[in-house]
Amino acid sequence: MRTATATAAAVTTTLLGAGAAALTAAALAGRCAADAALRTEPGRPLPGSPLLSVHSTAAGRVELTRSLTSLRPGTYGLTGPGVHAVVGPVLPDAPHGPDTVVRRLVAVTHGSLDPGTRVTLTPQVHLGNPGSALGLDHADVDVPGELGALPAWFVPAARDTWVITVHGLGATREHPMVVMPFLHRHRLPVLDLAYRGDLGAPASPDGLGHLGESEWRDLDAAIRYALRYGARRVVLHGWSTGATMALHAAERSALASRIAGLVLDSPVLDWHATLRALAAARRTPAPLLPFAVKAAEGRAGLRADRRAPGADPAALKIPVLVFHGPDDALAPWEPSRRLAAARPDLVTLRTVPGAAHGAMWNADPAGYEEALRRFLTPLM
Repeated sequence: MRTATATAAAVTTTLLGAGAAALTAAALAGRCAADAALRTEPGRPLPGSPLLSVHSTAAGRVELTRSLTSLRPGTYGLTGPGVHAVVGPVLPDAPHGPDTVVRRLVAVTHGSLDPGTRVTLTPQVHLGNPGSALGLDHADVDVPGELGALPAWFVPAARDTWVITVHGLGATREHPMVVMPFLHRHRLPVLDLAYRGDLGAPASPDGLGHLGESEWRDLDAAIRYALRYGARRVVLHGWSTGATMALHAAERSALASRIAGLVLDSPVLDWHATLRALAAARRTPAPLLPFAVKAAEGRAGLRADRRAPGADPAALKIPVLVFHGPDDALAPWEPSRRLAAARPDLVTLRTVPGAAHGAMWNADPAGYEEALRRFLTPLM
């Protein structure tokens, strides 16, 4: 009897030890996956963005691999190693094979689209700066931030309400150039910010992105800069985590009373879902996803006791325009719907079907700009 008891105890100890080792290994693997999810390099396609092949080009046309991505409506950048182009809508009547699709080729801005070139469709349409890409007069300015100087482009105009634009995941300050011509036509000055982790800006102290949880303080510095140099009020226009930063600024900034309104494109309002999507796109095995999300939340400072941005609709005090849609695989749009339903007096939701994360303008430029015009007119 004593031998059987000792054997059972030994087996139990071994199993417990093996279980503890397995949990430790899973936690370590989860931490590695978390770091990968939080290291989204600005200007690089987001993980999970499918590669497309260029099959042929002709005057004003490019033939690409047929997929749900290459069939998306609207205007996009086309980027690959050493190449950048701008493509417009699908041309359904153009001759093409059963496995390809033809889109309007607006411009090749860098390199050449040779057959076989591997490219990615991106919402970042323009390359360069407001002068080289759009012909807009601008100044390169430095915004004093808590970690050091933050580079920004300032596009001057006549009004004293400035629009501060801030990009999100997988993009750079080139992304907001899609709305600059519209804003310039309406005589709104634009301050387009690069923040911690961007090229030319200070690195994040831990080398990780925090989904806006710390980055919003760089946007706060941009608000301070705008008010110091002539703005009476500001409108914050953010994409992805840039939209999250805008919400944080409205909720936490000492200068919140000078924010006239928010424009939120594909806002990250459910960080748990976004972290899970990022980790999954990095090919984290499904059993490790809970560990990766938990580790990422800890690494990014997204504690369970912290409210997600927009979680308290009653706290909103300014008008908000949200562009979002059901096809965003990175930031679910259900929180945007809930926010709009809870505050119909302040929040307008423009639903954009068929648009990927951060690509609401790309899917319907004319509709986007008309909604923006209606929203901004009372705030000018």
